[in-house]
Amino acid sequence: MRIRKQFVTKGLLAALAAGLFMACNGNKSGNNAPATPAAGTNAPAAASFKIAYVDLDSLEAHFEYFKEKKSQLEQKQQGMDNQLKAKARALQSEYQDLQRKASTLTQEQGEAAQRSLMAKQQQLEQEAQNMRAEYAQSETKFNEELQKKLDDFLKSFNADKRFAYIFSYRTGQSNILYVDSSYDVTAEVIKGMNAKASEAPAK
Repeated sequence: MRIRKQFVTKGLLAALAAGLFMACNGNKSGNNAPATPAAGTNAPAAASFKIAYVDLDSLEAHFEYFKEKKSQLEQKQQGMDNQLKAKARALQSEYQDLQRKASTLTQEQGEAAQRSLMAKQQQLEQEAQNMRAEYAQSETKFNEELQKKLDDFLKSFNADKRFAYIFSYRTGQSNILYVDSSYDVTAEVIKGMNAKASEAPAK
């Protein structure tokens, strides 16, 4: 399970490029312009913005809500697997029993037993399909809840507008090719989200 897939859109790249252009605009007044404004001039201050990032691997490893819900989801999946395996073993045992008794059954009895086994097999396949769909739905709901918690927290975390962008980052699965750890706010986010989760009433 993963938080929203990382991607960098053309619009975001354009916004970053615009920010960089604004930051450098004061140095592009002409080919022969001096590197710094002349004394006494009232040159406008260069625009700038700050960015930060959250390491999703660390968040998932240390955010208690995530670990608890993930464990519950894994237990649910294990329970489904165990249930299906038990029914599959029972069906296999019934098939083997039919093979042993085949010589003692009439043709009509044998055909009826085969139809019964085929119906049970189809029922088991349908049950497995339903369980997979139920698990996928639970996993999707979990990811959506986690994403909402992160989004809501970051809104309050960045209420002072100190960061123009807060990226998500995951080693080997991100379009961000390099990160400077001095812009890593993961520890603050984890601490704040854990504190907020501990204050919420248990469900």
